[in-house]
This record gives sequence, C-alpha cells and structure tokens, in this order.
Amino acid sequence: MKIAVVGAGAMGSVYAGLLGSAGHEVWVVDRWAEHVDAIRERGLRVEGASGDRLVRLHATTDAAEAGEVELVVIATKAMDVAAAAEEARPLVGATTLVLSIQNGLGGPDAAATVLGDERVAVGVAGGFGASVIAPGHVHHNGFELIRLGERAGPVTPRIEAAAEVWRNAGFNVRTYDDVDRLVWEKLVCNVAFSGTCTVLGRTIGDVIQSEPAWAVASRCATEAFQVAQARGVELGFDDPVAYVREFGLAIPDAKPSMLLDLEARRRTEVDFINGAIPREGRKVRVDAPWNETVSILVRALEQA
Repeated sequence: MKIAVVGAGAMGSVYAGLLGSAGHEVWVVDRWAEHVDAIRERGLRVEGASGDRLVRLHATTDAAEAGEVELVVIATKAMDVAAAAEEARPLVGATTLVLSIQNGLGGPDAAATVLGDERVAVGVAGGFGASVIAPGHVHHNGFELIRLGERAGPVTPRIEAAAEVWRNAGFNVRTYDDVDRLVWEKLVCNVAFSGTCTVLGRTIGDVIQSEPAWAVASRCATEAFQVAQARGVELGFDDPVAYVREFGLAIPDAKPSMLLDLEARRRTEVDFINGAIPREGRKVRVDAPWNETVSILVRALEQA
C-alpha cells in the first residue's frame, strides 16, 4: 500500500517507521526540513517498545512530490490539523482514506471540514509515550493500542481493511462502531496526565507515585468521565481512576507530549485536552474546576 504520514513528529514517525518496516511505500510529509533531510539521507530510526530499527522511507516537505496515495495519516497536533489537511490535498484521490489521529477533541472534524466528511475517519493512539531524540530518530516507551472508527456510524469494510494494514505492521488495533467511545476513553487518560505532568514537569510514573500530584490527576480524569457520561457516551469502564492508573503504569517513564512541547518552547494542545473538559462540561451542565485550573496553569507556563 502507498501511505503518506502528514506530520512526522514523535508519533507520526513511529507510525511511518513501522508501516514502512512492514513493506509499504511510505511517504513522510513534514515541514521540519532537518528531519526530512535526515530521513532521506540515513533513514528513520525507531526504537523503544517495538524494538530498534532503521527504516528507509520517502520524505518530503511538499506533499505534491508524493502524489496520490491509498492511505493518509494526519498525525499533527490538533491545532495544526486544518493546515495539514490543506497541505494533504495532493495526496487524496477518489478512494483515499484519511485517518486523523490526534490527542483531545476536534482533530478529525477539522480534517473533514477541509477534505470532506466521506474521506475522513478517526484514529486514537494510546500508551506509546513517544518522543523525538534527534532529526531522523524517535523513541517510544509503550506500544499499547490503536483505535479506529468512522466519524459516524458503524465500522465499515474500509476501516477493517485499514486495521489489518496496521496490525500487519505490528500494532495492536481495535475497531469501534462508536467513535465517541474511542475518543473519550483516550481523553480521560490524556486529561489525567497531560496537564498535571506539564505543570509539575514530571513523568507519568512520578505523578502516580506522588499523592498530591495523583490527587490532581485523578480528579481531572473523574471530571472527564462525568462529562462523557452526561453526554451519553458509553465508556468501557466504570472506575476512571483505576483505568487511568493502569494506563499510566504501562508507561511510567514517559513524558506526555504536552510536557515535551512546553520543554521545547512549542505551543501545547492544552485547549484540546484539559481545556476541552470545562468547555464540553458547560454544554451538559457539569462543572470541571480541576481541568479548568490545570489548563490555566499550563497557559501561564506557555506565556512564560
């Protein structure tokens, strides 16, 4: 299969590396010229829970160079999805499937606004804890789960076919009829650790081991769980605190991408993760003061 990964940060590079290692023709499309040049010259090194491999891939800063592909994976930050979708237009043909895989809420909807509702499906990645070591080199602490589903309606043959592509590349994949469930199950974990780790500058394991930090993280998760319930989302667990603790214990040494962005002096996704909970809570009359406070603190750190 010919595949393009648009947005080759930590997670996008993990996707590209493993899909390329499985024998697919993979194109990395990213604005970071140094990263693209390193992949062209030396290949992409992916190390961590999936092993350690150097994969030869195509890489470009111009999507038009790749031409039409069968699968587009948009792996940018949520706030960059609309721009990435515009850049991806040359990649999209009559039968191309676009998977938009972001943390938080809103990414796939932004992609669909640009590329069309019928083109875009939803992906959610959990338990990877990925980071960029250097241009052309990424690492991931975990290798948990990729969730796939249509934006509306049940699983379709094209989603099942995409899931098989990812499974054959070594990913653990599940498909879902209910897209809200797959998004909110990940979001509950995101809000527990992303904002809390970022404010404190600590790893996921550090937060779990610290009683005060865990109090904040667990309350953020509980608020997200309550908002999801009020929205009528049927989650696959009844105890959000136990659920996020189990999730975190699988990748204790990982730093959430929000903390990595802050450390690199990049804009974070806080408005799409912790910041989304009070916003969505107001729609269903559920207060979310812990997520509101954490979001304000992360924004203050961004300004500093």
